[in-house]
Amino acid sequence: MKYQLLKEVLVLIEKFEEENLTIHMYSNQVEGFKEWIAKQVIQPVEEPTWEGKEKGRSPESVISTLIVHMNRFAKSYSKAAIWGSDFSTQEEFIYLITLKSFGEMTKMELIKRNIHEKPVGIAIVNRLIKQGWIAQKDSQQDRRSKLINITEKGLQVLEGQMQNIRRATQIVSGDLTHLEKMELIRLLNKLSDFHQAIYEKNFAPDRLLDELK
Repeated sequence: MKYQLLKEVLVLIEKFEEENLTIHMYSNQVEGFKEWIAKQVIQPVEEPTWEGKEKGRSPESVISTLIVHMNRFAKSYSKAAIWGSDFSTQEEFIYLITLKSFGEMTKMELIKRNIHEKPVGIAIVNRLIKQGWIAQKDSQQDRRSKLINITEKGLQVLEGQMQNIRRATQIVSGDLTHLEKMELIRLLNKLSDFHQAIYEKNFAPDRLLDELK
């Protein structure tokens, strides 16, 4: 026996592992490999239609509008998730989740992780400190900076609301299949990386568009 089929399968497995090592889009189990194989044979999707297309509305305009709309939909679900709780805004529980997930960090690291302008972020941090949900201390590396972390009280109030927060999160992804969710994550990560690089340059608003020509 020449095992030609086995050799070809091994080549595919090697290609799958190389790609997945970079994008982490699939599980490393057989199911992940099967999803990857299925994607290789999916035919290109026919170009969709959209409102205003026949009048020259660009795909970039549609993407921008849909992202704005999705943000508003997500905010409405977040508002419902914290209704009747001690949280005032979705930003408060997002900051707590960030600290719980990534641990102690400076104020500015927390603010930048959530893509907020400094005054807005500082106001959120101050509200959380006032509530006793986060605590701050001097940084040993930089005395000008404050390190903040989530407190036990913050963990408790967050955990008390997590069931509703998870429900709101699940609703946002709608009726997408698992494969569609994975593809959307890949595309959104690509977009996020593009914009993160611009965000970190901290261009002034009056220069931003000119700098990106």
